[in-house]
Amino acid sequence: MNLKSRIAALICFCLLLGWAVPAGAAEVPQERYYRARVLGVKESGSEQAGGIEQELLVEIKSGPFKGEIITILNYYMPGRMLFDLQAREGMEVVIVAFGDGSSLNEVYLHDLARDRGVYYLIAIFLAAMLLLGRAKGLKTIVSLCITGALIVKFLLPNLLRGHNPIILAVVTAALVIITTLLLVGGINLKSLAAILGTITGVVAAGILALWVGNISSLTGFSTQEAQSLYVLMDKSIDIRGLLFAGIIIGSLGAITDIGISVASAAAEIKEANPGIQFKELTAGALNVGRDVLGTMANTLILAYVGAATPLLLLVVGHGMPWLKLVNLDLIATEFVRGIAGTVGLIAAVPVTALLSGYLLSRREYGGFGGHNT
Repeated sequence: MNLKSRIAALICFCLLLGWAVPAGAAEVPQERYYRARVLGVKESGSEQAGGIEQELLVEIKSGPFKGEIITILNYYMPGRMLFDLQAREGMEVVIVAFGDGSSLNEVYLHDLARDRGVYYLIAIFLAAMLLLGRAKGLKTIVSLCITGALIVKFLLPNLLRGHNPIILAVVTAALVIITTLLLVGGINLKSLAAILGTITGVVAAGILALWVGNISSLTGFSTQEAQSLYVLMDKSIDIRGLLFAGIIIGSLGAITDIGISVASAAAEIKEANPGIQFKELTAGALNVGRDVLGTMANTLILAYVGAATPLLLLVVGHGMPWLKLVNLDLIATEFVRGIAGTVGLIAAVPVTALLSGYLLSRREYGGFGGHNT
């Protein structure tokens, strides 16, 4: 199968996955959101519950009522950041309508429309990927689509149905690893070694997180989102399992990167020196893995630190004693999340190096699909 045929097949797989797997929880029927543009603003000047009332003339820009001009009310509280949404003429906003969707009887200003900037950023990313990566860039984009489809159409709906989060995370991770590495690396022994090494690292991270989580009695309720999920959604969802599933999925990207890096290094060494033996080939791949490991570990840890920056500022600002700090469920959870993922990276390096050395030294490189086809 040539490159174009494989890409076409994977695109079809991605599309079929989107149609074949149910999406899970449906949108709440009582709330319907539409894009709108503010045409005029009238300040009433009256204060209600500490807020100021605005009368807005808006034109609906999406949905079945597109083109209609309606009047809605908005309340904002000056100086209070979370409630200081003061509408101005020309603003792109999102409005929410309550009811069965047949009329616009109860409509309110919901928030600013921020999606346009997101779409611009996505377009820049895709253009840069195609411009620099060309065929590899296109394959990367396809792999991202497949990953997104697996998460949105398979992982999340089955989590909402109450299925085991850890098993779902492992299955999803395996599917993502296999499709991504076969697409980007080609069907060959290099990809096989990277797939097996990456899966080993991800499973190691999950097992370590589960073991330490049990010892430390982590609850999974360390974040407000987890607490809200338990209160608002079906109680059958395993919140504690979601914690470990999140660690598996969160470490997936970095471990995949290091797996393909080590396997690719072994493949290049083999191509440059076809007569190299298992021991030398494995040692060369392992040396490359050690070099990559330092930066990848930093990448993973810094990603978690970046997400937890407000939390760290609260901790430092309050001068919390270490004994109290390290025993907080939230802090212990972040330690486990970051370190377990890093151990997964460490585990992936020697396994991938050994597999690459064994597979590539036994025969002429090309394996079951040729070199990087």
